[in-house]
Amino acid sequence: MQGNATGSDDDGLRALFEAALATRDRAHAPYSRFAVGAALRDEHGRIHAGCNVENAAYPVGTCAEAGAIAAMVAGGGRRITAILVCADAPVPVTPCGACRQRIREFAGPDVPILCAGPGGLLARFTLDALLPASFGPDHLGGTP
Repeated sequence: MQGNATGSDDDGLRALFEAALATRDRAHAPYSRFAVGAALRDEHGRIHAGCNVENAAYPVGTCAEAGAIAAMVAGGGRRITAILVCADAPVPVTPCGACRQRIREFAGPDVPILCAGPGGLLARFTLDALLPASFGPDHLGGTP
């Protein structure tokens, strides 16, 4: 993986990047032409990926992060330990507000959210940096 601060193979970034990039290539984005892929690692170390899927009725499209989360849940995962979002833009693409809340359902405040382009890692955040003082499952007696 090329780009800034790519990390070593041992920290799992390469696998997340490759999964997000490959899934991004399968995105269905005929209207915006803005393909996004996301890959996350669950509490078992498994990687789940998703891509954006647009719809002619714009509000009912699906974000890549939502697709990756759905794949994780369908595969038996319940905790996100890291997530990487890959899009081709001049600045790092972070999850939208709705996806930040979706991530919060399955991740704690220190979970890394990594932003990449086709050439590699562009930025690192924590969930708390992107969604400070968030409302989550712990407020309702659940497990964050």
